[in-house]
Amino acid sequence: MQNDLETRALESDNQELKLWLRLLTCSNLIENKIRSHLRVEFETTLPRFDLMAQLALEPKGMKMGDLSDRLMVSNGNITAITGQLEKEALIVRIVNKEDRRSTFIKLTPKGRRQYNKIAKAQEIWLQEIFDGLSQTSHRSLYKSLADLKKRILLNTEDVE
Repeated sequence: MQNDLETRALESDNQELKLWLRLLTCSNLIENKIRSHLRVEFETTLPRFDLMAQLALEPKGMKMGDLSDRLMVSNGNITAITGQLEKEALIVRIVNKEDRRSTFIKLTPKGRRQYNKIAKAQEIWLQEIFDGLSQTSHRSLYKSLADLKKRILLNTEDVE
């Protein structure tokens, strides 16, 4: 048996705590599998892939600040990852003509090819991870998580 977050739960703990720990455990296990595949098969990291994925959605490029907001990381993180990807000619920086203080970044053709290759592999990895679940279980889990997300967002508005 693997030592993970879920193993912290006691039989006497409430169902909500057990469910939360199970969600965290599953999320961590999936993320770790994806990170491992990215490292072994593409010599890249999840943050680099995430950045490329956001740029793939914006063919004209994105401001670095907007990218930072979308990925929910600091500008410093974006700057570091951007520097690495730029050295590999996967992205290009473009000075904003309207505001020279801001910079756009976008995928190069090489970057788009690399992103597409990784995205196809990621799709296969995720299919393999979820392969043991029936379509009914897929739909049910997706719906249950959507309901949970909606409930959390409603409760968050009350707190803020």
